[in-house]
Amino acid sequence: MKKPLILLLVLALGAGGWWFYRSSHRGAGLESGPLWLYGNIDVRLVNLAFEVSGRIAGLPVSEGAQVAPAQALGRLDDRQLVQARDLARAQVDAQRAELDKRIAGTRPEEIEKLRADLAAARVESANAAHRAGRAQEMLKRRLGSPQDAEDATAAAKTAAARVDAAQAALDLGLAGSRAQDIAAAAAQLAGLEAALASAQLNLDYATLVAPAAGIVQNRILEVGDMASPDRPVYTIAITEPLWARVYLAEPDLGRVQPGQPARVMSDSFPGKSYPGWVGYISPSAEFTPKQVQTTELRADLVYQARVFVCNPAGELRQGMPVTVEIDLNAAPLGQPGCPPAAVAPPQSKKKSS
Repeated sequence: MKKPLILLLVLALGAGGWWFYRSSHRGAGLESGPLWLYGNIDVRLVNLAFEVSGRIAGLPVSEGAQVAPAQALGRLDDRQLVQARDLARAQVDAQRAELDKRIAGTRPEEIEKLRADLAAARVESANAAHRAGRAQEMLKRRLGSPQDAEDATAAAKTAAARVDAAQAALDLGLAGSRAQDIAAAAAQLAGLEAALASAQLNLDYATLVAPAAGIVQNRILEVGDMASPDRPVYTIAITEPLWARVYLAEPDLGRVQPGQPARVMSDSFPGKSYPGWVGYISPSAEFTPKQVQTTELRADLVYQARVFVCNPAGELRQGMPVTVEIDLNAAPLGQPGCPPAAVAPPQSKKKSS
């Protein structure tokens, strides 16, 4: 009975000693000093595709090329798109002229013609009324037939109606276009202008541009292929921003803050460090990935963090293993960021003797 108790006591003392050693080892250096982490460079990948369908007419860049924001990376055969844009523009011009005509109203020359038509209609009406009166007088004297009197009376009424029509035409000319007609013409013009903007946008989409600075990782299609919005043409690795993906142990969460300055080092460039800062700390824990090198147990929970790094020479690449040093004693930077690229001063021309 005594041997099992002694064995249990030894095991308990060993477990307690191991726990004390582990706790003291994990807590060592928590108050000050830099924090060393190990991770990999990570970038965002973008699959670029044309917004419209068509046959590819040009792809000026290949794998490995560095591209700038808004740089043209490809173009489609845009002949049909140009024709559609020109047709929409002509329709807009025609409707705009129609709207201007309605707003301007009747021309002065047309008003004068309408007045002349009215005067002529009045003279004709007066003449027809005079003939109708004489026909009635002749009928009373039994010198004319009833048919002649009726024809003359009908002609007089017709002439009087022409006077009314001419007067109404003159009134419409003086009043100009109705507000409803002007509004309808303006609405139709707005619709045609929207169609023109859509046609111009489709024409602009015939040119594929880089969304940000990066490196062409893969060129999927070639000149002559049919492109569409669901067929990527390039895969671009976005180099800005660039960060190192590292993992923080739970005891380090209280010491690391977003914005703290950091240094990133790579075995590919010994003795060189790249400035950076802590940019993101995951709110949720995860099990330690196998590729992470830490002194903690694999079963411990860690928190993913991103340390943004400046890479002016483009030396850091995706997946590159790096070592990150975080200055725990430094306060977070007010406005973290990379300094602008240095511009070489212009060389002075030597004067020829």
